[in-house]
Amino acid sequence: MSRRLISGLSSLCAAALLASGGFLRCAPAPPPTSSPPSASVTALLGGDDPGGFARAASPRDFRFPDDHGPHPGFRHEWWYFTGNLRAPDGRRFGYQLTFFRFALSPAPPVRESQWGTNQAYMAHFAVTDAEGRRFLHFERTGRGALGLAGATARPFRVWLDDWSAEGGKASTLPIRLQAREGKVSVDLVLDTARPVVLQGDRGLSRKGASPGNASYYYSMTRLSTRGNVQVEDGTFPVEGNSWLDREWGTSALERGQAGWDWFALQLSDGRDLMFYRLRREDGGTDPFSAGTLVLPDGSSRLLSFDDVRIETVEFWKSPESGARYPSRWRLLVPSERLDLEVVPRLADQELRTAVRYWEGAVGVHGTSRGGPVEGDGYVELTGYGETGGR
Repeated sequence: MSRRLISGLSSLCAAALLASGGFLRCAPAPPPTSSPPSASVTALLGGDDPGGFARAASPRDFRFPDDHGPHPGFRHEWWYFTGNLRAPDGRRFGYQLTFFRFALSPAPPVRESQWGTNQAYMAHFAVTDAEGRRFLHFERTGRGALGLAGATARPFRVWLDDWSAEGGKASTLPIRLQAREGKVSVDLVLDTARPVVLQGDRGLSRKGASPGNASYYYSMTRLSTRGNVQVEDGTFPVEGNSWLDREWGTSALERGQAGWDWFALQLSDGRDLMFYRLRREDGGTDPFSAGTLVLPDGSSRLLSFDDVRIETVEFWKSPESGARYPSRWRLLVPSERLDLEVVPRLADQELRTAVRYWEGAVGVHGTSRGGPVEGDGYVELTGYGETGGR
């Protein structure tokens, strides 16, 4: 969803990338003695309509497999994979592999050079090693030219250098994810029998009252996953579930919006829950906050901002950035008799990239219609530590 800070993040890094050429790799976060500068989410995502780009203005017909591929007429888009995995000995891992496409202009430049492009790509790769108490994250950027980075629908593939998500020759699923940085890597195969979930109004996810302040948004909420995760002390066969969010648009945060809290939870009763809380600068919840509850048979129901209550139970302060993040939540959906406690696998899952944000693996336990329920998920927090972000 356009809660994603990456349109701003991509514009920041893509401008530098296309000015300097080629391909960039960013190392993990620096040691706590130095906190890298980061751009403001509100400054990057706010502001006027850039003009010339397509807008998400009304519901549309989704066509697959074409919509798994790129939509270059829109300013930004992403393929967002997250998941919780477990090794045979019970060791837990979370992972994030995200590819972002950002258009610097509505039309490609008129240039003879094969380097010429208006498309830039960025990718984030992170592994949460819960037992090892380590959060490892990396960032890359690349031009959408000369095969350095790109996306296709037939066959499905999105890549940045040797980080990739790739479907089969005959169909999009299963999807193989591969990423490596030093001694940290994932090599995973994702598949599902559940249908695609269209978020919002038939796939149109509105983020504000301004015309076009929306995105086209669909999810694959429960992708069975198996493969290998490598960290410094070894390679582990793993199994679990992943979540894919796909979104494209040309939208921006509305005036007065400070950031968002996004929850994607997979519950042991077979239901999946997504909810994004758009935060206002005064600390309140924006009425355009919304989500979806997905049932075990793949059907879903929309959740409006007043269907869900989110209470912060604890906070964590980053020793590097000084940002103060929520770090434990009680999430309630009274109409579904869901009462959940959401707990980070690690407190420090802050990505210190071109735009700083927190995104990490969480555990869930609580009650569903009076019975016990547990689960796994991912949470994303943006705008904290900024003016008005709280």
